[in-house]
Amino acid sequence: MSIGVIGAGKWGQALHFALSQNQTCYISSRKKRDLENFIPLEEILKLEYLVIAIPAQEIAQWLKEHFRFENQKILVASKGIEAKSGRFLNEIYDRYVPRENISFLSGPSFAAEVVQSLPTALVVNSTNLTLAKEFAQFFPSFIKTYVSDDVTGAEIAGAYKNVIAIAAGICEGLSLGKNASAALISRGLVEMHRFAMSYGAKDETFLGLSGAGDLFLTASSTMSRNFRVGLGLAQGKTKERIIDELGEVAEGIGTTYALEKIAKERSLYLPIALEVYEILEGKDPKESLVTLLSRQ
Repeated sequence: MSIGVIGAGKWGQALHFALSQNQTCYISSRKKRDLENFIPLEEILKLEYLVIAIPAQEIAQWLKEHFRFENQKILVASKGIEAKSGRFLNEIYDRYVPRENISFLSGPSFAAEVVQSLPTALVVNSTNLTLAKEFAQFFPSFIKTYVSDDVTGAEIAGAYKNVIAIAAGICEGLSLGKNASAALISRGLVEMHRFAMSYGAKDETFLGLSGAGDLFLTASSTMSRNFRVGLGLAQGKTKERIIDELGEVAEGIGTTYALEKIAKERSLYLPIALEVYEILEGKDPKESLVTLLSRQ
């Protein structure tokens, strides 16, 4: 059995490492990389099983330019909502891959810990549970896998938690204390759950690994890029400077802009996400704190 990972960033490399434990796993990206089992994109696309770990904001363009469906089975390992359109990733993939051939990975998972073979648990989400179980069995023993058919809930949780992580980083950067951090993350879970319910997601998704699990991890550690974005904003840095200093993608920024667009279009109440948006646009984080505390 051979699997191909497309996307050679830290997360793509971590998945390549994990999936190589039990079967042959290849990896590819648009630029050639000096990695074990790296093969050209045109070759990896011929494999039956593909794991796609391309940044969320680049997926639509990548699919348009590079992908041709030839009955591949896809596991999407990206998390985000497209900023310019507000589309979920499953909506973007719908144009290229039948739903019975696609699944989505969710759950708490820092790449740096995966490559150390440290234990974690993940969820493979698909409307085709047979496919979800196929992908779940490919993971090594140090990754406990579950399956779910709540694609919408898993997608929203995986994307929204990055925005709450930015807010948590701001909270930490302003030295507001652990009480404030716990309150923020808890209310963040309520906010993303409320948002997901408007799209028909399932309650249990937000009580498990895809929801609370991924949120608590991402919103509480400097290992999280999005958390570090929040720290930078608390220090008065612009988002452009923060992105430049990170040197890697922080999906929560694009998702924040997507949520602001969706909130306007659907008249949704997303207080934390919208304050993060305002801060990214230059608002003083301390003013946002006043705004949040004074809400009815």
